[in-house]
Amino acid sequence: MAYFLGRDVNVYITNEVTTNFVMTNDATGGLLINTSGTTASNTVFSAPRVSGAVSSGSVSDVTGVDLSIGAVDEDITYFGFRNITKAEIKKETTVSLTRKKSNNSWDAIFQAGRYGIGGSGPTAFAGLEEPTVEHGYRIFVQLKDGTEWIALPNACVSSHTVSFNADGASEETMEFMSYITPLMATSSAGVTGATTTTLL
Repeated sequence: MAYFLGRDVNVYITNEVTTNFVMTNDATGGLLINTSGTTASNTVFSAPRVSGAVSSGSVSDVTGVDLSIGAVDEDITYFGFRNITKAEIKKETTVSLTRKKSNNSWDAIFQAGRYGIGGSGPTAFAGLEEPTVEHGYRIFVQLKDGTEWIALPNACVSSHTVSFNADGASEETMEFMSYITPLMATSSAGVTGATTTTLL
């Protein structure tokens, strides 16, 4: 597990598709998908994947990033042995983003856009489909004092919480989870490549 303060990293969220922005309407809290991402009355949640670290996909007011890289194991027992075998089944990576709550954008995403967008149109996944290479979002974490980039591909939103402090300030945390092996590189170009079907 690695924990980063918001002042030490830049965080970006993109789609796994290459042409559309995911936005939320500031007035109604509804989910919007379009190719421009420039509407004044909307908040951009994620930019197209090929844009990588464009400012429109940047997460503002981040206070903390909690990154956990692990694996899902299966216990295998053998007749006559007390010990068991731990067999790795798949990777499991989670990243929790905490920011100062400034709007209801993350609430809308948790309600209607947890699994990303895809298909012709595209439309928001409902979560009942067979996973594709377009499933989920891609979370980028860039260390400000160096050239390290970590990307979590095909990550779906697993939880969203809001906390209220005694001084009246409120923070919200959104947790993303992915079973795809994280990508690491020294530039954004090294972590924006498309997910292949063999990785699913």
